[in-house]
Amino acid sequence: MKYRNVAATGMRISEIGFGSGDNAGLMVNGSFKQQVEAVEQALASGINYFDTSPDYGKGVAETNIGKVMREIGFRPFLTTKVEIMPNELGNVADAVVESVDESLKRLGVDFVDVVQIHNPPGMETDTTVPGWIHLGLNDYLGPNGALEGLERVRRAGKTRFFGFANEDANSEAVHTLLETREFHMINVWYDLLNPTAGMTKPDGLDIQHDYGRFIDRAFELGVGVAVIRPLAGGVLTDHAVAGGKRHALAGGGLTRNVDAYQAMVQRALPFAFLSRQEQTLSQAAYRFILQHPGVTTVLGGYSELAHLEEAVACSGADPLSDEDMAYMEMVWRSNCGRWSTEEQFISGL
Repeated sequence: MKYRNVAATGMRISEIGFGSGDNAGLMVNGSFKQQVEAVEQALASGINYFDTSPDYGKGVAETNIGKVMREIGFRPFLTTKVEIMPNELGNVADAVVESVDESLKRLGVDFVDVVQIHNPPGMETDTTVPGWIHLGLNDYLGPNGALEGLERVRRAGKTRFFGFANEDANSEAVHTLLETREFHMINVWYDLLNPTAGMTKPDGLDIQHDYGRFIDRAFELGVGVAVIRPLAGGVLTDHAVAGGKRHALAGGGLTRNVDAYQAMVQRALPFAFLSRQEQTLSQAAYRFILQHPGVTTVLGGYSELAHLEEAVACSGADPLSDEDMAYMEMVWRSNCGRWSTEEQFISGL
């Protein structure tokens, strides 16, 4: 396992981290035996960074991580999160403090290394979006805002560093928060289907959110970057592009919305050329992410041990070849094959 420094914190974190979200499902829906085996394998592989949230299984993932930590007797770097609900906007700071206290109880620890705000940053707070509400800059930075709550948590000795997650975030708001120098570790969507957090949007690629290369700025400021959903919810896998069903433990929105999942699989199909004898499609996706110097860790979402082993094998691997990158540029420029049928595009590659 290779490790990368988070300059703003002094932490040295494994390139592959341990995610615990509903999407992969192991720490929410798996058996205790499965969870212990996976964590033991992760530790033996050198993983020292675990990411969780009270939203994952509505507290179940935190509770299970706490149980496994006590069973095995280990303490990694830990990040958990705070989700601000619409009825808490009157005093966000209090909501942050209360949420962290509840997370610590579930985890069975006195402190976590990082507390992140789970709500994606927006220029203005927006309670109409599905999923997590977008938290505006005033609710992040203003009186009784998220930052004030995080500072109270730190003064109480319950965390060391602050951060925020960036699912569907507004890039201008993200850059504004980074420039405050108050945040130290951010979670970022960065994958083959939308690489704009780490590179200029490729010509021809149609995406819902342009993340404005904020990984680059985070790197310049010494802010750590944990990449979430590196396999785009599980579609950047040999199993998915071959027509396989989602894993029995997998949950989250993609399991509930079959049409959305299949649409993402269709966008992943043109990247199947990356799968070959020496690497899987998933491993190519991990290698692409890790070749960015601003990425600190890739938070794999694991449903079983094989997924963990597949990810760990990518630590220290060479970047993708110039030829593979050139072909990927063709995929992006074609809007993931939408200029023709998927079958014609893949056969052409």
